[in-house]
Amino acid sequence: MTPALHLWLIPVLPLVGAAINGIVGKKFSRQAVAGVALLFSGAAFVLVLSVAFRFSSLVTPYTETLAAWIRAGAFQADFAFYLDQLSLVMLLVVTGVGLLIHIYSVGYMWEEGGFYRFFAYLNLFMFFMLTLVLANNYLLMFIGWEGVGLASYLLIGFWFTKDSAASAGKKAFIVNRIGDFGFLIALFLLIKHSGSLNFEQITQSVGPLSPETSGAGLLTVIGLLLMVGAAGKSAQIPLYVWLPDAMEGPTPVSALIHAATMVTAGVYMVSRSHVIFERAPIALMVVAIVGTLTTLFAATIAVTQTDIKKVLAYSTVSQLGYMFIACGVGAFSAAIFHLMTHAFFKGLLFLAAGSVIHAVSGEQDMRQMGGLRTKIPWTFWTMTVGTFAIAGIPPLAGFFSKDEILWRAYQTSWVYWAIGLFTAFLTSFYMFRLWFLTFFGEYRGGAESGHENSTQAHFAHDDTRAGAGAPAPHELGIHESPGVMVIPLVVLAVLSVTGGWIGVPGSLGGGNRFEKFLGPVFHSTASAFSRELPSTGETAPPKKGADGSESQTGRSTELALTGISVLAALIGFGLAWLLYYHDPQLPHQIASSLGGFYQAVVHKYYIDELYATLFVKPLIAGSALILWHGVDRDVIDAALDNSAHGANQVSDSIRHMQSGNLRSYAGWVAAGAAGVIAYMVWMGTR
Repeated sequence: MTPALHLWLIPVLPLVGAAINGIVGKKFSRQAVAGVALLFSGAAFVLVLSVAFRFSSLVTPYTETLAAWIRAGAFQADFAFYLDQLSLVMLLVVTGVGLLIHIYSVGYMWEEGGFYRFFAYLNLFMFFMLTLVLANNYLLMFIGWEGVGLASYLLIGFWFTKDSAASAGKKAFIVNRIGDFGFLIALFLLIKHSGSLNFEQITQSVGPLSPETSGAGLLTVIGLLLMVGAAGKSAQIPLYVWLPDAMEGPTPVSALIHAATMVTAGVYMVSRSHVIFERAPIALMVVAIVGTLTTLFAATIAVTQTDIKKVLAYSTVSQLGYMFIACGVGAFSAAIFHLMTHAFFKGLLFLAAGSVIHAVSGEQDMRQMGGLRTKIPWTFWTMTVGTFAIAGIPPLAGFFSKDEILWRAYQTSWVYWAIGLFTAFLTSFYMFRLWFLTFFGEYRGGAESGHENSTQAHFAHDDTRAGAGAPAPHELGIHESPGVMVIPLVVLAVLSVTGGWIGVPGSLGGGNRFEKFLGPVFHSTASAFSRELPSTGETAPPKKGADGSESQTGRSTELALTGISVLAALIGFGLAWLLYYHDPQLPHQIASSLGGFYQAVVHKYYIDELYATLFVKPLIAGSALILWHGVDRDVIDAALDNSAHGANQVSDSIRHMQSGNLRSYAGWVAAGAAGVIAYMVWMGTR
């Protein structure tokens, strides 16, 4: 008999930390607040490690039911947690990277007001994210899904006295609700046609069904609606617009939510729903197309951004597009592989960007940086690792996971591969552009603080004073971050180097152990997308040998494509070196020659303005005209006002009966008596 793992403790521990800091944290010292947050998030990570060590001895999937929740006829949904290879990977990523970000945040947020609130929100986010990952049914997953949306709203709008931060929080919350509407409709359809939201029961009911190759059926509709929810949470076209604005939150929030955890929830949900997508080729195709368009679209915008965090924000959108390409071609293991490595190197890049911002007293414009490599060497070298990793330079983590996606995309459609390859070139270019602008050349900035760490004055009412003797950032000049911030950078840099080695493909002498580990979860994906899409001109998968291994031709093709992707990364590096190190006047000349097109890219293709014109302004105007004037003022207010006016008139009429005049009273008595007599006479004559 398998001993109980007490999986429920994993999400509950961060919840306890959130409750303590949220309720009484204002009375604590900063050291105590940080200690509570780190204790409970660290305990969750240790518990996950213990589960990982025991995982090989478990009969998986392992389910732990806490209590009955909903019983309605044949339908039931329980508070139950589900552990398999996929959820274990997600647990390790969420708790491991999350703990490092908690540690980093202690140093980064030390001078800020609302210190206890920040860590209460961080722990609350961890609780909901772990609930999402561990849920054994879609309904409990949806609780975590909505919870991370709430926590992200609180964290993005943490500096709520800044209009831009408050607006960014609302934007993230509202856009995600649009996606969640599609997710909910999909759940209703699953309940109606499967009678359950339990993962295993849905697998049993959907598994025997044939792929809907002749048209769009029920599973296709469900898959498309699930993708709507995933597009909202994982910032895909057309619901990506909230994520770049979310950079208004503190940088550790960007690392935790917008690189390592929340934005990958959509990828996790699609992967968890693979049994549905495998039988809905049209939905799979839509996933691949959306991912392909998003990865290219966001990468082109990142090329022109000057805010260091905005570059990484659009890079995140682009990298999430890669994950959806993998899901769309049925390579769910490759999507999760890139999800994991992306958490390492993008979490590192965001935290390193925060260290740069900390060093230059809040400045975020890369045009005001430069020459920082000798002033903040730890930040420089760790961010260098992250930059080379995301660019796809071997043998770093990003090379293996991104190359796996490109190879799987090529097996399905050369169009996906070609766009993915061009995006890989753009990724290398804009990341090395960031690298050169930030760390090389001469320092171009001034001594005044800029943006982020200069906000504690806004929160003087909200928290106790900063730690005794801790100097304000602007007093230090350009300086390296403290050890509590550097240590997480170093750990993530090591993971960014080594994290991809567990997925080395057979063509490079490895056995792709990561794919084999996830094999029991995605056991039926191999035949999921064996469909014909003439318009995309796909290439057939390589032939297998008698032992099931890829043929020599397939291996040679994969190696050739690997070489091409590495060459694209090197070309991106060379172009960035030429434009932003060797001849820094060229970018301005090129931008001037491009004219309107360059301005369109700088302004993010005016998508926000388009949405404002098509949706936001008409909605606000319609709300004012119909809801405010038509309903609130003309119906509700008018009903109340007219009732009050009528009551006033009646009371005024009655008031005249009590005039204090005896002759008036005698007249009213006589009139009343006459009325009574008349009534009695009338009754007597009937």
